Amino acid sequence: MAWTLPEPMLTKTVRNPVLPPRSAAEPKWDGFRAALSVDDGHVVLRSRRSTQMGPAFPEIVAGGVQLPNATALDGELIVWNTDGRLAFEQLQNRLHRRGATAGRAAAQQPAHFVAFDVLRLAGTDATSWSYERRRAVLEELFRERRLTAPWALCPSTTDPDIVHEWLTSWTAVGLEGVLWAGFCADRLTGRGTARGVGARRTRQ
Repeated sequence: MAWTLPEPMLTKTVRNPVLPPRSAAEPKWDGFRAALSVDDGHVVLRSRRSTQMGPAFPEIVAGGVQLPNATALDGELIVWNTDGRLAFEQLQNRLHRRGATAGRAAAQQPAHFVAFDVLRLAGTDATSWSYERRRAVLEELFRERRLTAPWALCPSTTDPDIVHEWLTSWTAVGLEGVLWAGFCADRLTGRGTARGVGARRTRQ
């Protein structure tokens, strides 16, 4: 049976900004939620609503050569402006460009794929793994493959002081908030739905 990208796990907002015990936090980026898969040189870049975004972001598609075959990642497409802030408008303006205009935009306003989850690795489906295991595999993927732009590893922390720093300092560059990951019955080692300040996922 052919492997296909799963539907994304979405976020649920909660009001309490305190990191729950045995949970991990990640920044919430001001970008486009995206999933990417690489199979035999064919790269699919898909939005959360299943829109094919590869033609608009050729630098992300080209970056697929850095990933192992039969691998899929969940993440966020972002663009930084010249002032070092997240530029959602520039990202949005790129969405409908194709061909040469998309190539010029990629050179002038390059996008990055901030990976926060691994869905499949070298042919192995990872969606049933715990957040803790998937996070370790994702970090190892970045180390072993020495991934460079357009790939970026989303930070993750269990330190409440770092969460506070993200919420108070990183908002100056356009960060939208913080997400809890692994917030479920067994927290980091279990599976379930994450909740946070913006909140997201663990895989079910």
